[in-house]
Amino acid sequence: QVQLVESGGGLVQAGGSLRLSCAASGRTFSIYRMGWFRQAPGKEREFVAATSWSGGTTYYIDSVKGRFTISRDNAKNTVYLQMNSLKPEDTAVYYCALDSGRPGWPYTDRRQYDYWGQGTQVTVSS
Repeated sequence: QVQLVESGGGLVQAGGSLRLSCAASGRTFSIYRMGWFRQAPGKEREFVAATSWSGGTTYYIDSVKGRFTISRDNAKNTVYLQMNSLKPEDTAVYYCALDSGRPGWPYTDRRQYDYWGQGTQVTVSS
């Protein structure tokens, strides 16, 4: 089994920054695509960003492009989400997820991801 543990969430003022981390264990982390999703109260869980197994290809939802950066360190089995210029609308619980590569849905769809962390709360005050 795979375990994913997020950390780094917190309360920050608008315009501030946070760096989320997601540590993986239980599988060969380096061969899988990793993603970050978020869920605000009363809303569906939405795709935020993803990275290929090597980190060479990244994907972002339009609303975070230029502000968020996803990266990974396969030697540490960890994926990161650097969040800059945070806005109140970024407030949500952030989840990391692992895509084991089975075909089915696009990388932006939560159903494509097999394993999830417990989530970390990010709150951006105005």
